[in-house]
Amino acid sequence: MRPLPFALAVICLLAACGGPAVRYAAPPVPSGSRIGISVSRLEVREVSLPAYAQTEEIWQEFADGSLRSESDTLWADDPSRGVTLELSQHLSALTGARVAAEPWPFEDLPQARLDVRVSEMVAGADGRFRLAGQYYVASYGGGRDRSGDFRVSAPIVPDSGSPGIAAARAAAVRDLARLIASRGI
Repeated sequence: MRPLPFALAVICLLAACGGPAVRYAAPPVPSGSRIGISVSRLEVREVSLPAYAQTEEIWQEFADGSLRSESDTLWADDPSRGVTLELSQHLSALTGARVAAEPWPFEDLPQARLDVRVSEMVAGADGRFRLAGQYYVASYGGGRDRSGDFRVSAPIVPDSGSPGIAAARAAAVRDLARLIASRGI
C-alpha cells in the first residue's frame, strides 16, 4: 500500500470517530414589566458582534484572560441573527411597540432605528455572561437621536456547562433590551 493514500484513509477514519457537534439555543426568558417609549414602530439593525463571537462556537474566557472555544459546542443559530431576534422580541414585549429586525417587513415605515454594536460577548471566567458595547437610536420623525454605552452581565449557574451559558446569554440580552428601553427610544 502506498503511504499517502494510507495516511489519508487514517485521517478520514479518525475524523469520522469524532462525535457530532452539539448545538445550544438561548432559552426564552420573561421580558419583565412594561417600559414606555416614544415610538410605536422600531427597526432593529442586525447586531454587530466582535470577530470571535460571530462564529457558531461558544466562547469562554479562562483565568489567564484567553478566549477559547470547542469546535463541537455551537450556538443553535447564527449569533448575530439570534441576538438580533432576541433583542427585537424583548423590545416588542417590553414596550408594546411594533418592533422588527431589518429589513423592515411592514408597509408603514419605522419611526426609529436601533443599531447595537457589541464589543464583548463571552462567558467570563468570573462565572458571568458579559455583553458590552454601544447602541444608537436614530429617529426618523424629528425626534431626538440617542446613543450610549452598555455593560450587562448575567450569572452562569455553576457546573451547568453550555446550557447554563445559553441561559445566561438569554438573560443578558433581555437585560440589554430593558436597559435600552429604560434609557429612552
